Amino acid sequence: MSDENKTADSSTQQWQQDVINRLAFAALNEQKKSRRWKIFFVLLFISYLFLVYFTTFVKPESAGASLASKKHTALIEVKGVIADDQSASADNIVTGLRNAFKNEKVQGVILRINSPGGSPVQAGYINDEIARLREQYPDTKIYAVITDIGASGGYYIAAAADEIYADKASLVGSIGVIMNSFGFTEAIEKLGVERRLYTAGENKGFLDPFSPERKEEVQHIKGMLDNIHQQFIETVKQGRGDRLVDNSEIFSGLIWTGEKSLELGLVDGLGSSSYVAREIIQAENIVDYTPRPDFFERFTRQFGAAMGQAISNTLGLEKGTLR
Repeated sequence: MSDENKTADSSTQQWQQDVINRLAFAALNEQKKSRRWKIFFVLLFISYLFLVYFTTFVKPESAGASLASKKHTALIEVKGVIADDQSASADNIVTGLRNAFKNEKVQGVILRINSPGGSPVQAGYINDEIARLREQYPDTKIYAVITDIGASGGYYIAAAADEIYADKASLVGSIGVIMNSFGFTEAIEKLGVERRLYTAGENKGFLDPFSPERKEEVQHIKGMLDNIHQQFIETVKQGRGDRLVDNSEIFSGLIWTGEKSLELGLVDGLGSSSYVAREIIQAENIVDYTPRPDFFERFTRQFGAAMGQAISNTLGLEKGTLR
């Protein structure tokens, strides 16, 4: 056999071997993908059975459910921004308060506040409901305990309590009202942007940030803020009474430490929720009455996250991040 024929035979054999190797690797990859999908669907089915079992047969109770049948202190968290779409909404807090007050085993109620404030309307709803519940259940005292911060709307709520406690380093106060915006008139002129604003109603576009500021509009908004501020002041005075010292700066929007707030009469003492439950209410066992997402909602959220991760792993996307 000539050298040329030998070379041709060798190339053919190499090509055939490459094809066989590629087919073998392709078959192995297909088997791996098939196994991944089988595992995924098995996990999906098991998770489905798990979900059905728990939603059908298991009726979970809160961690303090066993204590709720005995004498205890009720706790409701007011955490974060006070707004109708947040956990510290009036609906959530009021629900927790009502459940706590109507339980005859509750020796006292603690509102544990860690909030910089938020909606004056939501805070007002909560304040009003506390006043109503105190009148309906005169033997059940309610105490506000400020942790990191109880400012603005957070203090608006606290003022409705029988007594307020804080840590010596807590931030307390900010009895004021704020509304902020921006003005872009010079910026759009420099950019050559033409502002087109069409309204029906003389003042419908008032305080438009792309239009020049008008004196009468500013006076109107300041009057509105002053009115809300006065409502806030009256609420604090009604709640705190003669415990407040005669100092106009209390209502200036400033904040103070818990230690200084004690001197000003903004709080009644220094202490934590545990201290108030143990020493003031004298019911050391605390049961959390804060409304939480139900078990099904929590589970479905976690289930969705787990399934998303499983799909990502199955498709080989676990090392990447979509932005």
